[in-house]
Amino acid sequence: MTDLNLLKIWILGHLPSHVEISEPILLNQITSDAGSRQYFRVNSKPTLIAVLSPPSIEDNTAFVRLSKHLRENHLRVPTVYAVDYTAGFLIVEDFGDELLAAYFVGKSARKFYAAAEIELLKIQRIPKNKSIFPMYDRKLLLYEMNLFSDWFLRKLIKIDLSSKENQILNEAFSVIIESAIQQPHVVVHRDFHSRNLMKLQDNSIGVIDFQDSVIGPLTYDLISLYRDCYIKLPEDWVLKRSLDYYRNAINSGLATEVSDEKIISWLDLMGLQRHIKVLGIFSRLHLRDGKHNYLNDLPLVIRYVMQQLRPYPKLSDFFEWFERRVIPEASKQDWYKPWDTAGELEKNNHKERSK
Repeated sequence: MTDLNLLKIWILGHLPSHVEISEPILLNQITSDAGSRQYFRVNSKPTLIAVLSPPSIEDNTAFVRLSKHLRENHLRVPTVYAVDYTAGFLIVEDFGDELLAAYFVGKSARKFYAAAEIELLKIQRIPKNKSIFPMYDRKLLLYEMNLFSDWFLRKLIKIDLSSKENQILNEAFSVIIESAIQQPHVVVHRDFHSRNLMKLQDNSIGVIDFQDSVIGPLTYDLISLYRDCYIKLPEDWVLKRSLDYYRNAINSGLATEVSDEKIISWLDLMGLQRHIKVLGIFSRLHLRDGKHNYLNDLPLVIRYVMQQLRPYPKLSDFFEWFERRVIPEASKQDWYKPWDTAGELEKNNHKERSK
């Protein structure tokens, strides 16, 4: 019997009391995230989401515990109605299909970015319980950036690093990690962007894909939102919103006063860590997992890397090496588009944001 048939049988025995269903059970697969989980909409009233989450890969116990903890801290995340930890089956609340990506454009953008910031502040106000949230420490920050070397450089664009090139990367990664460690630390969602935020039927904001939450740098989720790998925003607007948000964090007791220059450097270097990591992750999703659409987003991620490297003398060797060595090899790939204009097709959709 297939996993799907077993899942259907299991669903019948674990429906929440407020849900009705008529046989046969239909499972319509919906877009999966970047992980190994598979999601299916169940033909119940109201609809539910059934999840195949392989226990050999995914930590379902931690996911369920974290979901409960986030709800207890007033965050709108999907309720988990039932779980079979051995089989890797879950039934969770259906948040619908309205990603905030569709609302982060035109006249609605200002309203919904403000709403997203409110949710982010809720996350950052959650107590930093190390028994629930792992630390985003030096080891993890470095591990993530090494995905860039392993998957983007070596496996995707076929660059084998010399000892000198490895030294350039290691020195740059050290600068980036030190900047992250210096920052105020809060609870971090770790993938807080337009495709993981949803507009719910009551117009509240739902948050998904939270299972990798950690305790880490305050600017991480902020830069994930405003230098989104799928949406290019006007940079002056990004800086204004980010600086205003940091001041709100100070007022909430999450941070202390520092100069705007320091905040901007924290944002840039945190963005660098994230986007260097993402170059590796998107490459791995393509090469290992057959999720090829992520290649289309690489040019914008490269743009962020170049943009965030340029202003910092300590990173000049990495910037020059990236421009001289990486860009020419990347440009031979079918997915490549000129990095300096990546995301510009969306520009007209974002004019309202700068007002």
